[in-house]
Amino acid sequence: MEKFNTFFLGGFECADHINRSGKRINLLKETQHDTRVYDDYQALCSIGIKTVREGICWSEVEKIPGQFDFSEVLNRIRAAEKLGIQQIWDLIHFGYPDDLFPTHPLFCMRFEKLCEAFVNFYRTCSKQPLMVVPINEISFLAWHSGDVRGTVPFAVNSGWDMKYHLCKAAILGIKMLKRFDPNCTIILVEPLVSIHATENAYHVLDMNEHQFQAMDIIAGRMCPELGGSEDFLELLGFNYYWDCQWEAAGRPLPWPEEEGYEKRTPLLKLLQTAWKRYKKPIFISETGHFGAGRVTWLKEIAAACKDAQNKGVNLWGICIYPVTDRPDWDNLTEYCDCGIYDLDSHKNRIAFEPFIEALQAIQNSNKKSEHLLSHAAGFLK
Repeated sequence: MEKFNTFFLGGFECADHINRSGKRINLLKETQHDTRVYDDYQALCSIGIKTVREGICWSEVEKIPGQFDFSEVLNRIRAAEKLGIQQIWDLIHFGYPDDLFPTHPLFCMRFEKLCEAFVNFYRTCSKQPLMVVPINEISFLAWHSGDVRGTVPFAVNSGWDMKYHLCKAAILGIKMLKRFDPNCTIILVEPLVSIHATENAYHVLDMNEHQFQAMDIIAGRMCPELGGSEDFLELLGFNYYWDCQWEAAGRPLPWPEEEGYEKRTPLLKLLQTAWKRYKKPIFISETGHFGAGRVTWLKEIAAACKDAQNKGVNLWGICIYPVTDRPDWDNLTEYCDCGIYDLDSHKNRIAFEPFIEALQAIQNSNKKSEHLLSHAAGFLK
C-alpha cells in the first residue's frame, strides 16, 4: 500500500451535487482549480505539500449514461506527473448524474460501470499507484440527502435507506476496482464526531456509534448480505472540523472553548477510538477552519496528531481542506475564508501568510523530531 509523499496533504473542493435551490454546483470550476491546477500544485510544492485529494466530479464525466469523458481529469493527472504530486481520487464527492440518486434501481450498476471506466482509464494514462475514495463521507451524504433535504433526493426520515444503498454501491465499486487493479489502495472517508449528552438526552452511546456504520457495513460487520469484507478496510480517513462535536439537541460546542467550559472530547481520544476499532492506518482526511482561527486550529490538530502517533496510533497525515477558499454550497457569491489561499474577485490565489508560517513551523519541528529519532536509532545500533 502506497504511503503519502508528505505528512501534510492538500484537499481541493470538488463537490458537484445539486444544492437546496435545485442548481447543480461544481466547486472545482467555481474555484477555477480545473484551469489553474498546475499553478495550484506549484504553490503546494513551494510549502512542502506533495499529496492531494481530488475528485472526478461524476456529474461531469458521465453526462450521457454510459459515456465517460475523463479529459479534464487527465489534465490534472498530467500536471501532477510533472510536479511529482501524489493524487487521491474521490469518485463520488456528494454528486451524481442528473438521472440518478442513491436508491434508484440503476444506481449501483451505474456506479460499478463508473469504477470500471475510471480504473481502466487510469491504467492507460498514469504509472502512479491508484489511490481512490469510492464514496466520500457516506454518513454525511446519507444525512444530507436523506434527512435534511440538502441534495437529491431531498428527503426526510430516509437517512438509513440512503446509507444502506450508498454502502451497497461502495462495496460493488470496490470489487470492480480490485478486479481491474488488485493493487489499488481503497480509502474510506467518514466524519469523526462526538455527540454530547445534555440534561434531556443522557444516552448518546448509540448516537456516537452511528458514525461508524458505513465503515462497519463495508467491512461486513453489519448488513453482511451486501457482501462487505474486512479486506476492504485498507486506509481510513476521518474528516474533523470544529462543528464535529455537538450536544444531543443539535447545538455545536463552541470552539475555542470558553475558560472553564471544556466539554469537548480531545481529538486524541477520538483518534484512539477509531484506531482501536479498526486497527488500520488512519489519517485526518479533511480539516480546517475559518478566518484567523485557521492558525490556532492547525496548531491544535497537529499537536493532537503528534500525541496520537506517540501513543501508538498508526496515523499517516493531515489533509488541509480546502487548499483554496470556496463558496457556500447554497450561495455561490459568499466565500468562507477557509483555505490556505484566499481568492480575490478574479479567483487569483492570495496566500494567507500566518497559516503558511504556522504550517512550515510544524513541518520543521516534525523534521527535527524525525532526525533525532533517526540519529538515536543509528546510535543504538
